[in-house]
Amino acid sequence: HAEMAAVPLGFNIDTPRWDQSSFVGRLQHFLNITDPRTVLVPEGELDRAKALVESCRAGLVPPGSSQEQLLYAKKLYDSAFHPDSGEKMNLIGRMSFQVPGGMALTGCMLQFYRTVPAVVFWQWVNQSFNAIVNYTNRNAASPISLRQIGVAYVTATGTALATAVGLNLYTKRAPPLLARWVPFAAVAAANCVNIPMMRQQEIINGVTVTDEDNNELGHSRRAAAKGIAQVVVSRITMAAPGMIILPIIMERLEKFPFMQRIRVLHGPLQVLLCGGFLLFMVPAACALFPQRCSLALADLEPELRESIVAKHGDKVPYVYFNKGL
Repeated sequence: HAEMAAVPLGFNIDTPRWDQSSFVGRLQHFLNITDPRTVLVPEGELDRAKALVESCRAGLVPPGSSQEQLLYAKKLYDSAFHPDSGEKMNLIGRMSFQVPGGMALTGCMLQFYRTVPAVVFWQWVNQSFNAIVNYTNRNAASPISLRQIGVAYVTATGTALATAVGLNLYTKRAPPLLARWVPFAAVAAANCVNIPMMRQQEIINGVTVTDEDNNELGHSRRAAAKGIAQVVVSRITMAAPGMIILPIIMERLEKFPFMQRIRVLHGPLQVLLCGGFLLFMVPAACALFPQRCSLALADLEPELRESIVAKHGDKVPYVYFNKGL
């Protein structure tokens, strides 16, 4: 083995480069780790990045390693490995795949909204994609059984299809723009079901809460509910601009004669425009709330609050936990 050198003084590989208490700092952090270009990085390079991050945690790095190299390794590690378990995440479930995957699916949902079979097919494909993303980005400290995953998948897909098909039939007599907004209503409704169902273990058993210095204090169901509610809001926000503004743009564009001549390009155009929205909205929606979520002691379950006060007095005004993505 080659000689190893000490880590540069004052450098901590696990602290984000930007201040996570401000929205702008979180936005920079997520722009970095949701960068869709990391999807193209070969497996071998990801594994080398993981090895470098782990040796850096142990306080040793290959001689001559610059801070830039260490930060790039961290970027690859954060984009491809689960923060709780350290396991490599499947490609489709990574946040860095949200732009290419999401733009293709959203573009198709917005393009093929007129017939019931098309609505059913694209909503089903989208919910399958969502289920993979939600499972991949769950809080890995709360295991979930295959049966629970199956139930979550079936209920979310059912909700999306019921909303989409129901509204599709309802908007037959409504202004054409309303029909174009049906996919968004279906996606929003499904997110409200899919995420809590996929992460039901956290709601049933609670998530681990810690004090400011990461000392474990117990498990809280209320903390889980707050974290999951924030993730639902983030996911709906991620989809909203593309799925609400884009139909208005397309509605206007399609009235032009040149657009009527190139009907075959409407689908690819929607996919590209969705990509433009998602490129900014994926990191912006992830950055809406701090990843390390906090909850006031007064808002915890009475029994957990009493046990914390008994042990620590009034030294712990807030508890902290990982909300997932």
